[in-house]
Amino acid sequence: MTTEVTSPPTSASPTARQVWTRSRGVALALVLLVVAAVAIAVVRSDARHGRLDPRSAAPSGSRAVAELLADRGVDTRVVTTLAEAADAAGPDTTLLVAVPDLLTPRQQTRLRTATEDSGGRTVLVASGVASVERLVPGVMADPANSLDSTLEPDCDLPAAVRAGSADTGGIRYSSAHPDADECYRSHRLATLLLVPAPSGTGDTVLLGAPDILLNDRLDEHGNASLALQLLGSRPHLVWYLPTPADATAGTEDEKSFFDLLPSGWLWGTLQLFVAAALAALWRARRLGPLVPEKLPVAIRASETVEGRARLYRKADARDRAALALRSATRVRLAPLVGVPGTQAHAPEALLPALSARLDGDGPSPHTLLFGPPPGDDAALIRLADQLDALERQVRRP
Repeated sequence: MTTEVTSPPTSASPTARQVWTRSRGVALALVLLVVAAVAIAVVRSDARHGRLDPRSAAPSGSRAVAELLADRGVDTRVVTTLAEAADAAGPDTTLLVAVPDLLTPRQQTRLRTATEDSGGRTVLVASGVASVERLVPGVMADPANSLDSTLEPDCDLPAAVRAGSADTGGIRYSSAHPDADECYRSHRLATLLLVPAPSGTGDTVLLGAPDILLNDRLDEHGNASLALQLLGSRPHLVWYLPTPADATAGTEDEKSFFDLLPSGWLWGTLQLFVAAALAALWRARRLGPLVPEKLPVAIRASETVEGRARLYRKADARDRAALALRSATRVRLAPLVGVPGTQAHAPEALLPALSARLDGDGPSPHTLLFGPPPGDDAALIRLADQLDALERQVRRP
């Protein structure tokens, strides 16, 4: 009578503990990277908070100039939307735009329309190529900034002559307006440009750098004098601080997320992708099937066994180690009991022939050759000993 015996499946999938052990180093590195990125973002955010804000007493704020203007009877009002800035434009108002490049082309055109015939003064701080041509037609910003920060007036504008040297070095401008006052030149290009309005008493002032408005630079050179004269010509000062939210609200040409990112971040991300691709090519294995190669030196079988055993132990792969031991034992036992090698791993063929050669003592052959994987290292060692004893018993004449 033949009894069909089936062996329980042996799982080769790693357990949750094994997955955690292998991946905890990578997970820790990712956590540290995220924490570092958040810390850097917080530090940079704190460093930029309140920049050019007349309410901020930080070194990069502008509260000092606002208080000096208040002592001279000029009231300062902060606005953060284009609608408020456009409504405030008037003959008795100076409108300061802190970051004109944040405005979209549509907003720049609207701001120009609201200020060109208002009769007031518009001060554009560090208006670059992205905004100056729309806000002040006929004026162009040079792509190369001034190399010097502190410059001499070198013009006849009364405010510049009285102030003397000042920290206006930054963006440089060239103008096609014949009546424009070009001051604080750097290599023949002005870093302070005053353009009269086509009609009326209004004008537009282009300031190449915000340094004369900052708290930590106001007391240097003629910065305070120049700032007070440029911003104090009217009794009211409206300080417009554009924000990304305002730049994307209610416009047809809304900026995308990538448009709002500084160019340095985009270039840095691109460099990281290039570096990752190069690292992948450097560390990648060759494509195609594995090709066996002869070892350059002879390695003893005992060393190979020990090396593989250490790998199994490091990975807690007792199931695979037991499977290897049982498979090798079945291959050696099959010819000893008259079973073809092709059926060495079939319980219904190997076990009946093997039982005829055993005396019935000791563990069950089915458990030894086709049983479940051992639960710990001690059980694995015991299994190896029992398989060895089983093979010796079969080989015994």
